[in-house]
Amino acid sequence: MTTHDITLTVDGTTEELTVESRTLLVHALRDRLDYTAPNVGCDSGKCGACTVGLDGDAVKSCTVLAVQADGSDVTTAAGLGGDDLHPVQTALHEAHGLQCGYCTPGIATTAVDLLDTNPDPDRDEIRAALKGNVCRCTGYQNVVDAIERVADEAEENADSAFGDSGDPAETPAGGDDS
Repeated sequence: MTTHDITLTVDGTTEELTVESRTLLVHALRDRLDYTAPNVGCDSGKCGACTVGLDGDAVKSCTVLAVQADGSDVTTAAGLGGDDLHPVQTALHEAHGLQCGYCTPGIATTAVDLLDTNPDPDRDEIRAALKGNVCRCTGYQNVVDAIERVADEAEENADSAFGDSGDPAETPAGGDDS
């Protein structure tokens, strides 16, 4: 059986390990390195419970061999916010979008990836982004509400940098209009 020495940076920590050629990234993370945020759901890429950030892109870690990720930065849901919760995680909690929690790490990672590429998604775009994340508890209403809330708050915070009007066109370049 062929083994490989690989290095991963997981949630900011450099990890070195030896894996078999067939080892999936999710199993390397959970079983070898004890990162429990990505969950094993379907083991076929359909449910999204194992979604992690891999060099900045959301991927289903049960569809990636650990050796393919050698030298990569991996961000699990536990590493999204650093020492604090990421705004997506806070919004999922406050909007009651956590449900049983099994799929939540994958949903949070997918939502962060969506907001990184599309900071102002509409509800259809949010639902389309979540199509690879299967939640068996209930519908996705509260999950969509939470992601929309984070996008709205980010837009409000960006607008507030331009003053009370919220319209960057009303703020002349270089400061005030006096």
